[in-house]
Amino acid sequence: MAADSKMNTAQIDNNFLTHPIFPLVSKVAEKTGVRAFVIGGFVRDCFLGRPTDDIDIVIEGSGIDFAQNVAEAIMAETGHPCTVASYRNFGTAMLHYRGTEIEFVGARKESYHRESRKPIVEDGTLEDDQKRRDFTINAMAFSLQKEDFGALVDPFGGIADLAAGIIRTPLDPDITFSDDPLRMLRAVRFASKLSSPQLAFHISDECLASIARMKDRMKILSAERIAEELNKILVTPKPSIGLKLLDSTGLLEYVLPALARLKGVETIDGRGHKDNFSHTVQVVDHIAQMEAEAGKEPNLWLRWAALLHDVGKPSSKRWDASAGWTFHGHEVIGARMVPKIFQALKMPLNEKMKYVQKLVGLHHRPVALVDEEVTDSAVRRLLFDAGDDIDDLMTLCGADITSKNPVKVAGIKKNFELVKQKLVEVEEKDAIRNWKNPITGEYIMKLYGLEPCHTIGQLKDMVKEAVLDGVIGNNFEEADAFMRERAAELGLKEV
Repeated sequence: MAADSKMNTAQIDNNFLTHPIFPLVSKVAEKTGVRAFVIGGFVRDCFLGRPTDDIDIVIEGSGIDFAQNVAEAIMAETGHPCTVASYRNFGTAMLHYRGTEIEFVGARKESYHRESRKPIVEDGTLEDDQKRRDFTINAMAFSLQKEDFGALVDPFGGIADLAAGIIRTPLDPDITFSDDPLRMLRAVRFASKLSSPQLAFHISDECLASIARMKDRMKILSAERIAEELNKILVTPKPSIGLKLLDSTGLLEYVLPALARLKGVETIDGRGHKDNFSHTVQVVDHIAQMEAEAGKEPNLWLRWAALLHDVGKPSSKRWDASAGWTFHGHEVIGARMVPKIFQALKMPLNEKMKYVQKLVGLHHRPVALVDEEVTDSAVRRLLFDAGDDIDDLMTLCGADITSKNPVKVAGIKKNFELVKQKLVEVEEKDAIRNWKNPITGEYIMKLYGLEPCHTIGQLKDMVKEAVLDGVIGNNFEEADAFMRERAAELGLKEV
């Protein structure tokens, strides 16, 4: 069926196509005798009222040649050259115009081999191109032809699905998901990304059933692509929507098995622990909510720390007849697991991983202070270990306060505020954050005529412990006097 027969006669609000690139593309299309359509996420987001900086334009012809023609038209209009980045392997081209990234692609149809998600691509029509799209809400297009500029091309009822909040594939979901199993993760991501308090998006029943049948196809996906989709889920306004869908669809075992192991409640003598998976997704949501209330952009790595903060609990779980269920040392176990999890997902093993590892390892410390006497010494050590990440650590710990008992939550939060106040007071007084030892190894070597040796580190550690315990002040004079006393006890003499 020709794409023209699918066109909706109702014109959209002209505000959707006010960007100056659209009339320019329309003129180039008329001049070159090809048809052009804006398609995909831009169209979807227009109806949702969501801002978007990316515009995808599909051409019934060569997307690269058309982009070059548009660049020449921009040059003629502005007098300034417009650079086109071409990707001939994919038949796409990209240019920037008035602060917006615009991608051009030739309409195509695709077929797949079962052992690969890399498609066999052939030239096609707009209708062919819409059939290969992942979901109906991403298959809608606006015509950029002069004769019907702005007409909606919606062969699969995407506008109805958008209004109902339905994530559905244009064709048989078994074919769609088997051809490219990444689309199963994208279904989860769009349900999480597009959901709002006004409209909750959900995956259609036939697609959910298909995911259950096709989930083993996840094995052909690269770790990098899985991590990319998981990261996009984590930075959505309410990540728990996506995380719970990963669980209910069975995809979580393929995406992050260590998180899947947090599920379940074990009961002995009528005493059970909380479901640590449900708790974890609640903590991630708390982080997202706190960032939104503070007007901050999503901190992906803080959300990763929230996602993994209890990942060591299955290995540390013990039953104690008097105390009940315990998870002693789960933060230490969890911190050790972080590099392995990042490595499995081919994620960076640099300072971002170390940041997540630090927060996982320290997340229980501020909470422990709530239950104990908040001493200056304990606060100094926390500040010393957390350094510049102390504020993010406290955000994570605040998000970690969950309970079905609102009175208990209120009490913990009240005590937690005392810990935060104590942190401010100690930091102002002692300046321990990112503390550097006032006594250097070079100073000790020069003072006592030593070569590098264990004794130097021993003296430096004595000074550090004395400062953190409040035995001496955080200054060179007191540290030097203390170090000299300890050196004399070790039998060292100045040269």
